[in-house]
Amino acid sequence: MIDQHPSQAGLQDAPAAVPYALLDDIRGVVGARHLRIGAAADVDPGTNPENLGAGIIVAPATTEEVAAVVRLCDRHGVPVVAQGGRTGLVGGSVSEPGEIVLSLERMNRIERLDAVERTAVVQAGVVLEALRQAAAEHRLEPGIDLAARGSATVGGMVSTNAGGVMAFRNGVMRHRVLGLEAVLADGSVYRDMTRVVKNAAGYDLKHLFIGAEGTLGIVTRAVLKLDPTPRATATALFGLPSVTAALDLIRLALDSETGQLRAAEALWRSFIDLTASAHGWSEPDFELDQPFYLLLALGGGREEALRAEFEKLFGDILERHPETTGIVAGSKRQEEALWRLREDTDIIYRAHAAAPSYDVSVPLSQIDGYVDRILTGLGTIDPELKPFVFGHLADGNLHIVLNRRGPLPTALAAALYADLAALGGSFSAEHGVGSKRIHALAATADRTKLKLMRRVKDTLDSHALMNPGKVLPLVPPPDNDSNRNGVEAHA
Repeated sequence: MIDQHPSQAGLQDAPAAVPYALLDDIRGVVGARHLRIGAAADVDPGTNPENLGAGIIVAPATTEEVAAVVRLCDRHGVPVVAQGGRTGLVGGSVSEPGEIVLSLERMNRIERLDAVERTAVVQAGVVLEALRQAAAEHRLEPGIDLAARGSATVGGMVSTNAGGVMAFRNGVMRHRVLGLEAVLADGSVYRDMTRVVKNAAGYDLKHLFIGAEGTLGIVTRAVLKLDPTPRATATALFGLPSVTAALDLIRLALDSETGQLRAAEALWRSFIDLTASAHGWSEPDFELDQPFYLLLALGGGREEALRAEFEKLFGDILERHPETTGIVAGSKRQEEALWRLREDTDIIYRAHAAAPSYDVSVPLSQIDGYVDRILTGLGTIDPELKPFVFGHLADGNLHIVLNRRGPLPTALAAALYADLAALGGSFSAEHGVGSKRIHALAATADRTKLKLMRRVKDTLDSHALMNPGKVLPLVPPPDNDSNRNGVEAHA
């Protein structure tokens, strides 16, 4: 039911499906300045313009304000879409008229950073780079890093169970969170702000909210583990004849006595050709003529010793794979240039607007065969398909971006996802499910898992108001096993 037209200026622009009385009440909670209605031209939509589809953005400043807003929305039956840095790639924060976007942008305080405990207590809107800089003052780091560090927020990273380049060593976000606070669908607040690693006091319920993408509650604060930062780092780029050779090199680097492996990033030939060309990158004694490249980073006590370790690694891998080539960054400028070759993935989308992307995890022993299989399968469907493949090789996370504009035939998803679960992998490594990958989850997940997920959702969000249309299908799948080995119906 729609309330009468309000006297307050601006509310007449609100979508008709949202009661004016609700907006009046929300404004009373957060203040008029923090309730934005209309086109919101001053707000960056992030990776998807549909993120701002609701046309209403409320920005609370405290957990109490978040809880009050959620209680009001529950009372009026209006869905809430929580948003952080809007960096997601699977439509996990898209919104539409009739919903309200709840932005955590104002909840951006680092409340406590303890160098002795090696912990940080942060609000959900804290940007990863801000936490990195604050921790660095104490020679600490969050233990997790990703290319969107300048805009991704802690709440969003918790909600998507973000991974990044250091996951092979430090785990994903689930392994970095000690304690958590979240607002539930009825406006009650779950608090478990534990600051210790050892905690065997009953069910560890915080894990319900990590990776739930805001469908079970809104993460408002978190306690994160911090790790010591190495005094020095060094980076090298290797050209290798195969994935097998790259995995051999990673194993050698993990066994290093001098440095600690911090990153092992894979760049297939088509990807590095594109990024190197876009950045005008070249080195006189390093040709881009190998089928595969591996970007390695070491951390340790002295930069000179780390570079010497790379020289030793180069000699060791040459004995096994004589075709190997390599280059070690001799300065911070060269190091940054090498990392741009891996991290500037926007180059793909400038060359191929709206290119479909996929984010899979494959057991290390299966990567070579998997990539060969998908390249053959895609080529059979369309000989013009030349996917860009790159990713976090040490943990088996591959990113695959097609040189084509979507939407694409369902056969492409079949080629990418077929047998992944049987191999022990996953169709979503670190980007989540969102709205784009619901069909893949419904088609590939164990039936009992889906039933349990549905029961948890129904229990914590019985009115389905928390980020609707994400992760779980609105209609439960049939109660049979006929599609257990299927693939998503839509790419």
